[in-house]
Amino acid sequence: MADTPYRTLAARPNADTLVKPGELVDVVEVTPLTLADRRIYNLLLENAWDAIDKPVTHVIAKSLLRGSHNANDRIGASIERLMSAIVRIEVVWDGEPAIERVQLLGGNVETLRSDGLLEYEIPARLRKIIGNSTIFARLQREVMFALTSKYALTLYEMVQKRGNLRWRASEKFTLEELRGILGVPRGKLGSWSNLKLRAIDPAVIEVNALSDYVVEIAPIKTGRAVTHVELRWWKKDGEGQGASARELGFSKVGRKERLTGTAEPVAPPLRPRPATLDGRGAPLRTETYETARLRHPGYDIYYVEGAWRDWARGREPAADPDRAYLAFFRTFAERNPL
Repeated sequence: MADTPYRTLAARPNADTLVKPGELVDVVEVTPLTLADRRIYNLLLENAWDAIDKPVTHVIAKSLLRGSHNANDRIGASIERLMSAIVRIEVVWDGEPAIERVQLLGGNVETLRSDGLLEYEIPARLRKIIGNSTIFARLQREVMFALTSKYALTLYEMVQKRGNLRWRASEKFTLEELRGILGVPRGKLGSWSNLKLRAIDPAVIEVNALSDYVVEIAPIKTGRAVTHVELRWWKKDGEGQGASARELGFSKVGRKERLTGTAEPVAPPLRPRPATLDGRGAPLRTETYETARLRHPGYDIYYVEGAWRDWARGREPAADPDRAYLAFFRTFAERNPL
């Protein structure tokens, strides 16, 4: 008796990662989406996960979709693009390979209050595809928000989908297939040199710096023209994963210069901890304050420490105060964007 394949719906999101069905990774967008659109869509999938294959309405707070932006008009524009987006997905239907064209997002209702809600539906055909899915990408939330282009996010998802396949470490695509998956708009980046310079190389640099994998995209020529590419990937060792974790802890400001070796910005010295905090708990480690400052530029790290200590008063003491402070800071920044 053949083994029952592992269902994507059996995978669970957690505090650090979310799950994306593989069929929604290698999609060809008929309507190109933006980086913000793709992030928002991933969050909508995560929010709906427990009943994503059911004909129900899902509800999410708009504040969870805004990221670092305060305005709700960005959400509305993204939702409308996702509603109008049609994607082509390769599926197996009745034992035969097929192309299915589906909408990414169904009908929805957005309350107008800035702290309001979004009610939305997953289209029926897409629910069926997700319900039958047996391969998925597990995405680190911190990496998803650190990547700065839609090409980098898409490449990251492609590698996360394939990274745990023991029997392969590379895959070939036609140039047009890669353009479609990356979501390159029609008529843009027409030559291989432009595509490589503007989309592929920057994406590879970011994914290599921030993810747990090393990735390469090598051109393959037919005659004198590049007609195909080979995507290659392999898992980083402990040192490489540690370097990625450290880079994620730094501010996005100056990241391009750090990754390309063109500059090394020096942060100003950490200012002294205010005496008003002395009676509210022992200071945290210096590197904890540095990490908080780099992850959340513009925030007063000591003000947030005070807010954290007020919140923690009367609760069970944290086993790791430094880690608890950083976790609180992340939630604080999401709820109080600059």
